[in-house]
Amino acid sequence: MIAHFGTTADGLDIDAVTLRAGDLTATILTWGAVVQDVRLSGVDYPLTLGSDHLADYEGEMRYSGSVIGPIVNRISTGRVAIDGMMYELERNAPNGIHLHSGSRATHLRPWKIAEATPDRVTLTLHLPDGDCGLPGDRHIRVVYTLIAPATLTMEITGKTDQPTLMNFANHAMWNLDNTPTWAGHTLRVAADRYLPATPDFTPTGEIADITGSPLDLRAGRVVTPGNPDMDHNVCLSDAPTALRDVLWLTGQSGVTLTLATDQPGMQLFDGRWAIRLGKGTYEGLVFEAQNWPDAPTHDGFPSIRVTEDAPYRQFTTFSFTRS
Repeated sequence: MIAHFGTTADGLDIDAVTLRAGDLTATILTWGAVVQDVRLSGVDYPLTLGSDHLADYEGEMRYSGSVIGPIVNRISTGRVAIDGMMYELERNAPNGIHLHSGSRATHLRPWKIAEATPDRVTLTLHLPDGDCGLPGDRHIRVVYTLIAPATLTMEITGKTDQPTLMNFANHAMWNLDNTPTWAGHTLRVAADRYLPATPDFTPTGEIADITGSPLDLRAGRVVTPGNPDMDHNVCLSDAPTALRDVLWLTGQSGVTLTLATDQPGMQLFDGRWAIRLGKGTYEGLVFEAQNWPDAPTHDGFPSIRVTEDAPYRQFTTFSFTRS
């Protein structure tokens, strides 16, 4: 079902597409390709943090639920080199850092509905050469599909006519208990390495063994705000790989989210800033499947370079059960 959701500050009409299959319902916005709502049969509240007001997604909630690109996360130097050519990027964070592709990124744009069925929607976006500071005439596609009994799949593809950089992620915020914070959720992550970060949340360049660190969640444990602090990339592999389960989140409600991806990294973020009107900090957890952040700055990180013959692809799934 497609319905009008709202009108942007500059007069663009935005739609909401509601998908249904099995025990799952999801609503996707054409603004930022946002996952606005996810609901599981038998659970009387949404599992992801959303808003019914488009203005929120243009403001404090601009990242929530959206597909961020063409380069998600941070570029520490505010510039990138591609085939010997230097490209200056918008430095929209302190200390000259380029964050989430700046003020004209994919999460701040209207996408077009290319196809919609009861359980699937395909959204497309065109980025002309030079847009977001990067080369290439780029065509981005996101396909959201519901599969019974309760799985949401997300496929992101990107094509370009010349070498460029791409690293996308979805920034959905999860709280499986409908509580003021995610305290008491149990989190397990299948990562044996992580990227230590500077005070600016950019990677130091070190690739560290996760053993004994606060981010060692391989055995699964109950997490609370500050234990651990999370705004780090954990390393799942050294390159994109076959789809595999990598993360499990279980609320005290008995609802479990299992996340699978083909991506080599996962940014774990604890939602330490309040973004929803009348709500507080640490309301939702964010799991951004992506390539390792700041890759162009660090020779030892997996490359995010794409070409006409080697386009971008990500496949990530979110599966839900209830005990």
